[in-house]
This record gives sequence, C-alpha cells and structure tokens, in this order.
Amino acid sequence: MEKFKLAIKKEILFYFLTLLVLALIMHIDLLTDPLSRLQTMQEKGNYTHPFLYSFVIYFVILVLRKIIDFVMGIFEKKTD
Repeated sequence: MEKFKLAIKKEILFYFLTLLVLALIMHIDLLTDPLSRLQTMQEKGNYTHPFLYSFVIYFVILVLRKIIDFVMGIFEKKTD
C-alpha cells in the first residue's frame, strides 16, 4: 500500500509540474504581473482549461513513459 501511495504522490507532483511549466510557457506574463492574468481569467470565466490542457499533455507523456518502460523491460528480460 505504501508503494501505491508513493506512486500516486509522484504522479500528482509530475502533473502539477506539467501544469506549472505549461502555464509559464503559454502565459509568460505570470512572472511579471500575475494579478492581471488572474483577473483576466476571472473575467472570462475560464478556470478549467489549464487543468484540461495539462491533463492531455500529462496523459500523452504518461503513455510514452509506459511504452518506454515496457520496451526497456523486454530488453532487460532478454539479457538475463
């Protein structure tokens, strides 16, 4: 159970890092004037789009990571 909790914490951290990186790439003004960005977001009412976009990118990266893990597992078994 502890291994599962650690894996979930790792994936949540990875997701939020993806969210942060994408937010800073798309909206560089978050570094200089975050209040105006948040005010614009509040006026437009688009609260969920950053989470949805980040989830899509996170899911693509997750699939690629699992494919690489699978391929690496095949090669590790053949060397034994």
